[in-house]
Amino acid sequence: MKDTAFHTTTELLRELQQKHISSVELLDLYIDRFERINPRINAIVATDFDNARKRAHAADQARAAGEIWGPLHGLPMTIKDTLEVAGMPCTAGAPEWKEHVPQRHADVVAALIKAGAIIFGKTNVPLHAMDWQSYNANYGTTNNPWDLARTPGGSSGGAAAALAAGLTSLDIGSDLAGSIRTPAHFCGVYGHKPSLNVVPTRGHIPPRPGIHPGEYSGDAELAVIGPLARSADDLDLALDIIAGPKPHHQTAWSLTFPAPRKKELKDFKVGLWLDDPVCPVDAAVGDCLRKLADALAKAGAQVSDARPAIDFTASHDIYMRLVAASQCAGQPDDRFYYALGRIQDLDRNDRSPMAQWLRGTAISHRDWVRSDYQRLLMRQKWADYFKEFDVLLCPVASVTAFAHDHGEFFGRTLQVNGQKRSYIDTMMAWAGLPNVSFLPVTTAPIGIAHNGLPVGVQIVGPYLEDKTPIHFAKLLAKRIGGFSAPSGY
Repeated sequence: MKDTAFHTTTELLRELQQKHISSVELLDLYIDRFERINPRINAIVATDFDNARKRAHAADQARAAGEIWGPLHGLPMTIKDTLEVAGMPCTAGAPEWKEHVPQRHADVVAALIKAGAIIFGKTNVPLHAMDWQSYNANYGTTNNPWDLARTPGGSSGGAAAALAAGLTSLDIGSDLAGSIRTPAHFCGVYGHKPSLNVVPTRGHIPPRPGIHPGEYSGDAELAVIGPLARSADDLDLALDIIAGPKPHHQTAWSLTFPAPRKKELKDFKVGLWLDDPVCPVDAAVGDCLRKLADALAKAGAQVSDARPAIDFTASHDIYMRLVAASQCAGQPDDRFYYALGRIQDLDRNDRSPMAQWLRGTAISHRDWVRSDYQRLLMRQKWADYFKEFDVLLCPVASVTAFAHDHGEFFGRTLQVNGQKRSYIDTMMAWAGLPNVSFLPVTTAPIGIAHNGLPVGVQIVGPYLEDKTPIHFAKLLAKRIGGFSAPSGY
């Protein structure tokens, strides 16, 4: 039973279908591992075992009677603690929402349950889901299964850690600034950041609970919801379940992803953007990325150090500004007026993370429209690039998983090739490069760095062609291998 915990979702569903294991047995396996292993990782922070067992029993009885609820029939899984599950806490790591227990599911949770899933736990996040470490006053700190002294990433850090440690089969995360991709990279699992607005976001916190009480919800500015798993096949399966138009669009809209552009690795034209002086990549990550490029060339793929005609600095500036702007409506008034007062004294050449945050928080409508237009020009350059190339490979972040650091947010630094670098720029720059232009990105594990920690790669695909980077990740796993469990679990 020990190895079963690390099987992929696709494998587990096959075992359930063939009755090699029951839903109750699989749930009990994860509960046992939760009790033994979770205390040292603290990935799963809220549970509902009683209702999960009732639903698992019902799933087994339905299967015995020849009734199948959907493609996830009887699968126990967890959900990031930013997505509402009726009857379970949903806090987004915030003390002010510690007692929030929603009465209905987020749209993606409803889709998963309709497909037959059994939700037995919630996974940890940082305060307001806004950090690359997962710790908060409600539930404490989540540790990386590869090294308990290090972060699993954030904000979907609990999800990635739970998957890496064999505590769950599948999880759903969200991503504004690498919140799916960074934890997948740090923990050696898979994650997919979908194209913007192909997965409904109603029921995600933030924004504050209850802001979208009916069917209607606004379009996301940059944030998306997507799956984390132990294989690219699992990402494919989960995306098909959760993607689709919002409820108030379903009268007239439907969603059908195009098929992957190519079938085999040798058919792909692959661009590389593996380092940049604007955000240098540490050798621990860069060496793995170069080995990947060599492996792809040997597999017959057309690999080229070609990138879109994007200015990295300009892209990062626009991204930082729009990320802060996307959050400003939910900021307390005093924080907004503080930012408004501070920007008057800023040097126009100050591009520090604090300066960018201040400008974005107090952005005028005029400046937002200008930034959005600059983004539109970048989106066109990406579209032009993908007329020739099928995917672009780039780092998820410049570093591997780093040691826990709960110091003042804007004062933190990271070591990159022995040099101190800005914490925020180091963690946001590569994540923002495709995200500011709404592009789909699959993160796949590509090996273990010389420091013993996993490394992932961003596989960037054309807008709305989510199946292309996911399929590329599948092919990559066949060539170089996929998920491997950390020792001791």
